[in-house]
Amino acid sequence: MLRLSKLADYAVVLLARLGQEDGLHTAPALSSATGIAEPTVAKVLRMLSQASLVEAQRGARGGHRLARPISSIPLSDVIVAMDGPIALTACVDGATGGCEAEGHCPVRGRWDPVNEAVRAALSAVTIADLARPSCNELHRRTPVFPPATGPALGPSPLAAE
Repeated sequence: MLRLSKLADYAVVLLARLGQEDGLHTAPALSSATGIAEPTVAKVLRMLSQASLVEAQRGARGGHRLARPISSIPLSDVIVAMDGPIALTACVDGATGGCEAEGHCPVRGRWDPVNEAVRAALSAVTIADLARPSCNELHRRTPVFPPATGPALGPSPLAAE
């Protein structure tokens, strides 16, 4: 099973939250808004800052902000920042030393196109894409049909049945 690490998942949540409002956001405020424990928020923000996805400002009025809009942050950048290179196998693009069977592996080097396809797919999705409300969320916020009011609407076609 392919699965993101919890830290990568938390990074996406924090970046999406940072993208909701301009300005600086503190780790305690982000923790409160997302439900992620404050020490974890601080750790993730530190890693995102090292990857130049988030900027940190120190001081009494400090906090964190996006280094660029979430529409220009691909999911692949976040995964690499949190988990390292994106690959399905230990033999990443011809690397050596990651597998006990590499000396006699019949598929050695054949995973490279698969790894590249996965990277390309993850690069095509931005944090903004993930932060958009789902259909269910949109339907809960606004009714699909406006409420019926007034006699101008006439009788319901189902009422005659």
